[in-house]
Amino acid sequence: MTDQNDPADRLKALEARIKAAKGEERKPHSEEHYSQANMAWRMVIELVAGLAIGFGIGYGLDAVFNTTPIFMVLFIFFGLAAGVKTMMRSAAEMQNEALAKEADKVKED
Repeated sequence: MTDQNDPADRLKALEARIKAAKGEERKPHSEEHYSQANMAWRMVIELVAGLAIGFGIGYGLDAVFNTTPIFMVLFIFFGLAAGVKTMMRSAAEMQNEALAKEADKVKED
């Protein structure tokens, strides 16, 4: 009969051969990629939230005053403007962080 550790040793040997056949290990996705994706989603959510809040306020005012959807249209535009302003602020924040990292990198060199 074979030893109980034999399958584990065979598995380790197989993993070593596979690793050698592949050559260099692939680097995992960098954190920078994920942080950029997170920032993009943040900006999209900020825009949609601005539109949704504007829609809600406008719809509510139209319901209270029993008017045509004039308040809804007006506040959708206000929500769009607020969402774009918030997106621009987020983009400026991202740019400032990138410039700070670049400046630190230059200082290290």
